[in-house]
Amino acid sequence: MTTRRTFIKQTGVLGTLSILPFTNSQGNLQDKSPVKPNSKWSDGSRLIVSISMQFESGGQPDNAESPFPQNMDKGFKDLPAETWYQYGYKEGIPRMLDIWDKLGVKVTSHMVGSAVLNNPQLAKEIVERGHEAAAHGMNWSKQYNLPYEEEKKFIQDGIEAIMQSTGVRPVGYNANWLRRSENTLNILQELGFKYHIDDLSRDEPFIIKVKDKDFAVIPYTLRCNDIQLIAGEHYSTDQFARQVKMEFDQLYQEAETKRRQLSISFHDRIGGTPQMVNAIEQIIRYMQQHEGVRFKRKDEIADLILKDETAIRED
Repeated sequence: MTTRRTFIKQTGVLGTLSILPFTNSQGNLQDKSPVKPNSKWSDGSRLIVSISMQFESGGQPDNAESPFPQNMDKGFKDLPAETWYQYGYKEGIPRMLDIWDKLGVKVTSHMVGSAVLNNPQLAKEIVERGHEAAAHGMNWSKQYNLPYEEEKKFIQDGIEAIMQSTGVRPVGYNANWLRRSENTLNILQELGFKYHIDDLSRDEPFIIKVKDKDFAVIPYTLRCNDIQLIAGEHYSTDQFARQVKMEFDQLYQEAETKRRQLSISFHDRIGGTPQMVNAIEQIIRYMQQHEGVRFKRKDEIADLILKDETAIRED
């Protein structure tokens, strides 16, 4: 079977009929010219799985969105909703940290600055257990509407909060609901970041130029994301596990001939529930049965792709 990539390599974007693949008497497509193999992971991985663990609870504003009806009278605090968020740092992240250790998996934790300042020991524990601390803004405020210097301070404050809590300087960034401004990437480059994840356009990382320097994009996901599927679409844990496994199966098949990355995202108060951690174990053990599957932190993926001469580059 001739794939789209093979077709493009054979014909060129402006190919003519004279160089299109021809069919034999049985109607099967025949390749007439040698095709270079598609790029794959430079470390020999067949498929890389990138897991996010969002550390947001404890940094949310008063009366933040929750499973409770949004019908509080003005001037009153939604006290039960507060306890729903507290679950994220009291139970959720500790439970997920235990399952990552049990499965031998390292993840990237996108940390809201105000959340880690309220729970610095937990943030430090995440790093001490081998996971990446990435930046996720100072709080839950919008940043896409901020002037340049205000946005820069917003990001810098988040960096300092993580450094104060963990001793580690983050190199990756995730904006609130991925909504960065037109200035964000320039600011991130100025502040020494290596990558951002606020992009859904590919199933593999790629490189862009920011201020004439290489900058990595490690794509995020809404398709395999608990806040989208469990909290938003009200999937059962069985439905969530099934969807992630189907995504994995397709990408694993494609990874035979090209570089592929599977992204999965868990949030402290959602992914850290008992039923979801049970689903996490089922999902990851299923993936670990397949040859060539590796689980990597996003900073590790960024390092791989920035050094790879075959990486996709976009303007």
